[in-house]
Amino acid sequence: MIIENTGLNGMKSDLAYLDKVTSEVGFVRWQWEYYRATYDYKIEDAKSGETYFLRINTRVEIGKLERPDTILNIEQVYIGRATFPHGLEYTSPIPQAVLDLAKRKLTELKAKLEQ
Repeated sequence: MIIENTGLNGMKSDLAYLDKVTSEVGFVRWQWEYYRATYDYKIEDAKSGETYFLRINTRVEIGKLERPDTILNIEQVYIGRATFPHGLEYTSPIPQAVLDLAKRKLTELKAKLEQ
């Protein structure tokens, strides 16, 4: 599920600062290659026992990843249910409590990026 109207789409940050603020909010940079990276936030739903990941997609605008001064552009923000053995399924309904937590985390991240 793509999360619309986060205010994050199109924001830019250097890699060093984006890594710092995302980790402060609880995100982890999992996947990366020379020109893109994803930041994930794990949410466990106590009611259903399911695990969800809030994912922020970024793409390099200037430079290459692993250089702290590389400029990243934030693209889509989405959430999916974790599937066995690994992967995310994006079409399942997301429980409201999980979605509310995801939106709070995105608001917190946006505030830090705007500082």
